Amino acid sequence: MIIDQDTQLYGVVGNPIRHSLSPAMHNAAFLAGGLNAVYLGFETEDIQACLKGMKELGIKGMSVTIPYKSEVMPFLDEVEDQVAAIGAVNTIVNRDGRLTGYNTDALGALRALEENTELSGKRCIMIGAGGAARAIGYILKKKGVELTIANRSVERGISLCKSLDCRFVNMEEVVNEGGDILINTTPVGMTPNEESCPVPEKVLKRGMVVMDIIYNPLETRLLATARGRACKVVNGLAMFVYQGAEQFRLWTGREAPIKIMFEAVRAALNSRDL
Repeated sequence: MIIDQDTQLYGVVGNPIRHSLSPAMHNAAFLAGGLNAVYLGFETEDIQACLKGMKELGIKGMSVTIPYKSEVMPFLDEVEDQVAAIGAVNTIVNRDGRLTGYNTDALGALRALEENTELSGKRCIMIGAGGAARAIGYILKKKGVELTIANRSVERGISLCKSLDCRFVNMEEVVNEGGDILINTTPVGMTPNEESCPVPEKVLKRGMVVMDIIYNPLETRLLATARGRACKVVNGLAMFVYQGAEQFRLWTGREAPIKIMFEAVRAALNSRDL
């Protein structure tokens, strides 16, 4: 990769951001496509100022992660229709100084889940009520899934349930819920807190599909426990790469080199384990 005055700049914004493997994934994709572009991590406590800098510096595209997926919306010039319904943004495209917000989390989660189970008519317990939960809950409802949300913040959980027209339960009540699918959308269990698990073991029933959107580590405590209880497990790698592939398409107008993106993320994870 040669960096020069024509190099286009992309990045991911959040706080914290150092754990993100988005730079490894997208830089591999840019290199494979022969694109003069580079992708960096931007950690900030002021998302409004960051987006102003994005415009002023001509940064072409940005991924948005915790905690800014909903907070970023008032500072964009426009959002796609699906974003307005979801209420969260994870992708920004800068077109001649106008910032447009998209959500590729929904597509990424859907593709990862549909590789492992039929969704229509299933019952799903979703843990969390943040930006990723909004996107995943939206697409699950569109697919005919009966959705129940559990969250530690009751106020935030109920608010999301009202927008998605689904049930809310307290975290303490999750053990009494039955479901075909359980999805963790929280950072509980993410590096460096790998020993944490978002739900008690007895929530995990034989035959349940258990998905954790965390990709670092690939086998979270939740997934390891679920595997031990004869559940079908889905780690966060597929959702992460598939949502990244859609970001790549939005930014470049090209189809993403998905195989290379998978390989780059796996290599980055392996190098961190050494």
